Amino acid sequence: MPDHIEASAAERAQPRERVEDALAEITALLRRLRLVEGLLKEQQAEARDGDSASEPAESLVTQQNRAELIRKLDRLHAADIAYLLEALPLDERLYIWNLVRASRDGEILLEVSEPVRESLISSMDTEELVAATEALEADEIAELAPDLPQEVMDDVFRSLPIEEREQLRAAMSFEDDMVGALMDFEDVHVRPDVTLEVVLRYLRRFDELPTQTDQVFVVDRDEKLLGVLPLNRLIVTDPDTLVEKLMQPPAVKLLQHEKADVAASAFERYGLISAPVVDTNDCLVGRVTVDEVLDFVRQRGEEERLAQGGLREEEDVFASVWKSFQNRWAWLAINLVTAFIASRVIGVFENSIQKLVALAALMPIVAGIGGNSGNQTITMIVRAVALNQVTREHARKLIEKELTVALVNGLIWGGVMGFIAMLLYRQISLGLVMVLAMTLNLLLAALMGVLIPMTMIKLGRDPAVGSSVMITAVTDSGGFFIFLGLATLFLM
Repeated sequence: MPDHIEASAAERAQPRERVEDALAEITALLRRLRLVEGLLKEQQAEARDGDSASEPAESLVTQQNRAELIRKLDRLHAADIAYLLEALPLDERLYIWNLVRASRDGEILLEVSEPVRESLISSMDTEELVAATEALEADEIAELAPDLPQEVMDDVFRSLPIEEREQLRAAMSFEDDMVGALMDFEDVHVRPDVTLEVVLRYLRRFDELPTQTDQVFVVDRDEKLLGVLPLNRLIVTDPDTLVEKLMQPPAVKLLQHEKADVAASAFERYGLISAPVVDTNDCLVGRVTVDEVLDFVRQRGEEERLAQGGLREEEDVFASVWKSFQNRWAWLAINLVTAFIASRVIGVFENSIQKLVALAALMPIVAGIGGNSGNQTITMIVRAVALNQVTREHARKLIEKELTVALVNGLIWGGVMGFIAMLLYRQISLGLVMVLAMTLNLLLAALMGVLIPMTMIKLGRDPAVGSSVMITAVTDSGGFFIFLGLATLFLM
């Protein structure tokens, strides 16, 4: 990427504008710049064999517009630039990307979504990628590593100091859902046998403390974690006090190989800003901060929402048609199969529907309320599992409770709908069939709403993935079968 003039201190000191406003301004400026460049190319083509006196003026306009665009980008936070890049079509995204200062490439790549990151990385050569990656911390490089070509990672490894190289290897050894994947190595630690005055002098040697530093970790000579020293107490306590007199037990110690969900729960429960991470020998290896936990929780929430919608992975809204098709086809195919099964269930009772047309009008109600109830149950179970509030051992109690709730709902709302059906079609037996069918379908929905996620947990799968599709299939087919079967049995 071309080098650009650094933004002045005055520009960087200005209040940040709302990212939505920045997107509108940059988009308008970008379109104007692209229009001028397009006109310039046309004029150059027409004037190639004639007079080109107007060319320098047009070039000056282009340069001024580009310089203004660069200044606006320089004033934006990396996360805001990431937002802009995600909101632009591919050609405009790459145009803006080429205007961003090369020194900011790494931090922006960390902020963008994975599909957009792939499109940006594919536009960069090896030297650019190595330069962008080398400027990052070991834990940040590990986050980018899955998307980087192997030759880039090889060059990065060779360029790092030995200590950072080992940190990078350690960070890359953890799976995405482990505490170690959220951990950074910028922890500040001291010995217990020094005074607070020594600690304060030590801290003043830093140009700045690591972000989210609210406590100093206390370790012995073998790096074993002994306690924590909160900064708010460090500042107000007599400097002659020994660290061991003031240190406190940590609110939580996280093991580097345990699930990241444990860290998320601990941060929520105790209101933490940072927490120490230890190995199996209780030695301090790093820390987890609240910003990383928030990123993890947000990403997990997005994955669950995508899974519930039948999407396999996060998708770039401006992705190619083929990539979007690949992301969406699987659950659509499953949905098509389940819809076909539901249609065949209806086909079995075709004669009954012909004899009593009211069945065709009422059966979607039975299936719809069952699907809604089942999705409520699944949503509650999946949330409880994410918060570690339920396990497979609780399945029986959950089934009993949900069946009871479904029975109450079925009798109440089935009674309401049965009364309405009786008034509309003047047939008491149809109203009774409606009550019974809605109650049975709600019981089926409750049962499957617990069994589906619990079964997926037992199989080691994410209970959020595809659960809504499966429960809808069961309640649709089951609802049609129950209602039409009861109608055939009692009304024909």
